[in-house]
Amino acid sequence: MTQDTVPGTAGPTLPCRRANARFMLAHPAHWIAQGFGSGLSPIMPGTAGTLFGWLSYAVLTTRWPQVFTTANWLAIVVAGFVIGIWACHRTGRALNSPDDGSMVWDEIIAIWLVLLMVSPASLKEQFAAFVVFRFFDMVKPPPIAWFDRHFKGGFGVMWDDIVAAFYTLLVLAFWRVYG
Repeated sequence: MTQDTVPGTAGPTLPCRRANARFMLAHPAHWIAQGFGSGLSPIMPGTAGTLFGWLSYAVLTTRWPQVFTTANWLAIVVAGFVIGIWACHRTGRALNSPDDGSMVWDEIIAIWLVLLMVSPASLKEQFAAFVVFRFFDMVKPPPIAWFDRHFKGGFGVMWDDIVAAFYTLLVLAFWRVYG
């Protein structure tokens, strides 16, 4: 393998590893960070991770409503955020890519938070939440882009998606009041 130089650094860095199923299954942190495989999608892994998050939220909430209550979901989101810091940091280091596109746990936790805050919601409202969240996550308007550039490691990976979730909730609240 050849070494690449990262712009703005003094010297060569190690090449980034390629995320694949073998890599993902090598450590529990990789499995979590890569969204149980949804982050390995060859196209738009962030969207695939968000879809996985939406689907898993809908299935778990519908199938086991007595277990997946609002309070339990809130605990899951908080614990998932903390676990995500560790999992994304470890996976980013192993890939030599601190915010690798295959790491989608941040999207999963953020969409769970959005869906939790807008529930109960119709399928139309859930789809709107999905689309608005993906918009903010991809476009990264200020201050999301600033957080993305300045907060590094697992916390940085997780935090910018929480800010995108907050923007999404603002838009959906505006839509509910004025739409």
